[in-house]
Amino acid sequence: MSLWRTEPLVLASKSSVRRALLEAAGIPVEIEPARIDERVVESSKAASESAKGVALLLAREKALEVAGRKSKSIVLGADQTLALGERRFSKPATALAAREQLKLLAGKTHELHAAVAVAQNGKIVFETVVTARLTVRPLSETFLDAYLAAAGDRVLSSVGAYQLEGQGVHLFERIEGDHFTIMGLPLLPLLAYFRSVGLVVS
Repeated sequence: MSLWRTEPLVLASKSSVRRALLEAAGIPVEIEPARIDERVVESSKAASESAKGVALLLAREKALEVAGRKSKSIVLGADQTLALGERRFSKPATALAAREQLKLLAGKTHELHAAVAVAQNGKIVFETVVTARLTVRPLSETFLDAYLAAAGDRVLSSVGAYQLEGQGVHLFERIEGDHFTIMGLPLLPLLAYFRSVGLVVS
């Protein structure tokens, strides 16, 4: 017997991490990446938004764009932003940019905002943002050399230049927040919503 009661959930993302988290929770997933330019959405609509607001805006836009093409499906959009105070970070474009990001984060506490939005019949029916706080320990130049060499191009695939589930765990001295939020998918409130509407066995 499956816990999920309907057709596969459509994930408006190419994220292998989010797909793995959903499938591990027993939710079948169909991948349908959203056709939006995230940087354009940020610059055109979110110049004055907080990092948390940007994450939710992007999750909504992704869900609605895919729902416009798959109107009968339940579509999940998700996004994650990183903020150090008022400064928002994007994925680093080069190893040098990754190093500079890590040097800025070193010895400080930053926030990861993970947002989800569920669209059905062309409308958002559920959305939430959950925040985790992560404190990076002081980082030596020797450590940065070793870390960047070991992590390789993976540092370019995530905001903050780390994957906590991999060698990025060496960066931190304290973490406040649940595993799923840090991975970019606030799964617990999402599952609570699915149970409330009967999509998951309760």
